[in-house]
Amino acid sequence: MRALLSTFSWQELRHHPWRNAAAVLAVMLGVALAFSVQLINASALDEFSSAVRSVNGQPDLEVRAVQGSFDEAVFARLAQHPQVALASPVLEFQGLALAGERQVPMRVIGIDALALPTIAPALMPQPDRNAARFAMLAPGHVFLNAAARSALGLPAEAAESPEGRVETAQLRTGGGAWQRLEVAGHVAAGGAALAVLDIAAAQDLFDKLGQLSRVDLRLAPGTDRAAFTASLQRSPGWPAGLQFAEPGDAAERVSNLSRAYRVNLTVLALVALFTGAFLVFSVLALSVAKRAQQFALLGVLGLTPRERLRLVLTESLVLGLIGSGAGLALGTALAAFALRVLGGDLGGGYFEGVAPTLHWSNASALLYGGLGVLAALVGGWWPARAAQALPEAQTLKGLGAAPVPGHSHWLALGLIVASAALANMPAVGGIPIAAYLSVGCLLVGGITALPWLIALLYDRIAPAFAERVLPMLAIERARRMRGTAAVAVSGVVASLSLAVALTVMVASFRDSVTHWLDVVLPADLYVRATSSGRSGNSGTQSSSDTATFAPPFVQALARLPGVARIGTLRTRSLQLDPAQPAVTLIARSLEGGASQALPLVGPALPVPAGQVGIYVSEPMVELYGAKPGSLFAPLSPALATAGSDPAAFFVAGVWRDYARQFGAITMDAHDFERLTGERNVSDVSLWLAPGASEGAVQAAVRELAARRDGSDSTTTNVEISSVGQIRATSLRIFDRSFAVTYWLQAVAIAIGLFGIAASFSAQVLARRKEFGLLAHLGFTRRQVLAVVAGEGAAWTAIGTVAGLLLGLAVSVVLVKVVNPQSFHWTMDLLVPWGRLLVLCAAVVAAGTVTAWLAGRAAAGRDVVLAVKEDW
Repeated sequence: MRALLSTFSWQELRHHPWRNAAAVLAVMLGVALAFSVQLINASALDEFSSAVRSVNGQPDLEVRAVQGSFDEAVFARLAQHPQVALASPVLEFQGLALAGERQVPMRVIGIDALALPTIAPALMPQPDRNAARFAMLAPGHVFLNAAARSALGLPAEAAESPEGRVETAQLRTGGGAWQRLEVAGHVAAGGAALAVLDIAAAQDLFDKLGQLSRVDLRLAPGTDRAAFTASLQRSPGWPAGLQFAEPGDAAERVSNLSRAYRVNLTVLALVALFTGAFLVFSVLALSVAKRAQQFALLGVLGLTPRERLRLVLTESLVLGLIGSGAGLALGTALAAFALRVLGGDLGGGYFEGVAPTLHWSNASALLYGGLGVLAALVGGWWPARAAQALPEAQTLKGLGAAPVPGHSHWLALGLIVASAALANMPAVGGIPIAAYLSVGCLLVGGITALPWLIALLYDRIAPAFAERVLPMLAIERARRMRGTAAVAVSGVVASLSLAVALTVMVASFRDSVTHWLDVVLPADLYVRATSSGRSGNSGTQSSSDTATFAPPFVQALARLPGVARIGTLRTRSLQLDPAQPAVTLIARSLEGGASQALPLVGPALPVPAGQVGIYVSEPMVELYGAKPGSLFAPLSPALATAGSDPAAFFVAGVWRDYARQFGAITMDAHDFERLTGERNVSDVSLWLAPGASEGAVQAAVRELAARRDGSDSTTTNVEISSVGQIRATSLRIFDRSFAVTYWLQAVAIAIGLFGIAASFSAQVLARRKEFGLLAHLGFTRRQVLAVVAGEGAAWTAIGTVAGLLLGLAVSVVLVKVVNPQSFHWTMDLLVPWGRLLVLCAAVVAAGTVTAWLAGRAAAGRDVVLAVKEDW
């Protein structure tokens, strides 16, 4: 076998390097893209988990509030419990730090340094050499991690100052006053910017006396966690709004809920590998057809059919090994570049503030390298079977194998039926595995049906061109060589169908986002209390929980010249389930009715008397079972107040929310104020009076905010955006997030067209006798090339029709099944016919030109002399 590879197979590779290079390139790109996505996400998740562990430590249990903070009396009760060996109180909130004239987000944590070392050593303050002995316990001192020092423009390590100068940091929370603190040392915790200080000082300085965010517990040996938790929850006087969580829940939540995003990225990256499998199939099928007489001669000389099978499979294995090895190297380089330039977020918002380093994984390398080899072997299996089944005597005489009636249409029909069945199956662990298998069955079934589709279409078209010689020759060859035509265009069908599906999906998503923005952004200007970091998809608490506007400021905004009316919005994070990320509670004005203020999916239901109406986003239905017409019990204890009965919350409708993947609950601002007593708001929307100047109103808002804060207009604690700015920014982020899909489409189609070029190049060489006969009959070289170009147009046209139909079917699965099962929100299907027709026309034109160029290059020698071989 080795001798055949070094002589017989090597000669084929040497004579057709570009054709084989196309197959290697396709495998390489597929492996590289998938492997780089895996490395980037694994590195980011490892770094994020490490940062969470360093901040949260390793307690046995964590006690947290469903929302906000809780009374520190709970800590005293826990510390005295006989089954608690150690209790560590923590006050944690989002704040702002002043870096020059800029306000930067800063996570502030108040700790008890005496209880901390055994639970969260990474948070333990490390005083500088020149700091006071008990600086960690003294008020007015703060300890920063490396990210915080960098954000504030401080050197990486504190330097001793002979003049006695000390480093300081100014912090604030919400609308409070700036607090100047002495930087007395550092903490080892990684991740985002972090400021640590004594918990009593944090409570006093930031107006949070008597409040805690969590209590970390180290239980006595032998304590049953479940029994301990249940006993406390049943004990008299235990607050209803508290939850017990395992220490690894935060990292596990992000891992689980970012899994769908990571899997979708990986599947998208495997588009090129899927196309590569068809290209390997096309290249080897044409190679086997071209070398049929050589394989037959080897068979006569003693090479058995099984050995011919092994030879072709070994050739595909070599292509897969080369492509996979190069793909792993390229994927590692791409991942290292992306982590250095873009960070580990990849646009999903799951790992904000994380700057990971590359974590190489041998298991992942073996997995994705193996996928590349497997794709090449799958692509080479049918050509290998064709080489195994060659009849030596007939093939040596140039007669080929006798035509065997095919049953591919029954196989194709079975695969399409299986695809429909799989599309109706639920997700497995939040991943639409059955839907992905449905897409695969649909694509393979459609490509398997290509010979039947060619016969169905061209049997009806052929009579129309019976009297025109050149078109008739091109169409007749496509009719009578339907198997060869199907092989040649399979790569184009695979790549075009996926390109059409992705185009429809992205267009549908963008159109749905545009309509969603039209509903949720009705005002002219939006004023937001400066947040200490926007919440992304990390499931962490939003900073808007602390940055708010007081009622006098809101009333002053309503009285500004040029403002016709205002609307308010208040957000709050709720940890309804320790196993799920926090959801967002939104209290806003619903004066015109929910159907006008929210993009509802279905009608709004009337709210029964004595109940509070809420409107949930689509993820709430999937993750929490909050179905319209039902009571949502988890919200009752979250908003319960001491001395009053918990309210009953009625789900009056479901709305689309493309900003919060983990769920949001909207309720009327009057109900929220009545239940909680809170009147502060985080956002104010302004409708301008006719003829009012937007710039003048913005200047007035900044001046009002500066008077409120007692600062100049350059450091006001507000963000002002026009509706046009928000829309443009949102759509720009959307387009940037999906830019990679257009690049993948182009790569896949380019690989498919290269496959057509390779196919026609090989066929023109194999058909030199046929072209020589046409030349003897009076055809000019230009007419011969016109026939080749016509065949290219005919073959690419049928491939384009098949690709368009398959792509539309796949897009329905992506929009209606994959997207809701992955991200729990829906969208309206929009088919951009103009863009799709331009794409199909471009593919047909490119296929025609590609076939003509391939034929021109391959038919350059004197084909007339080829006829002498039969004399």
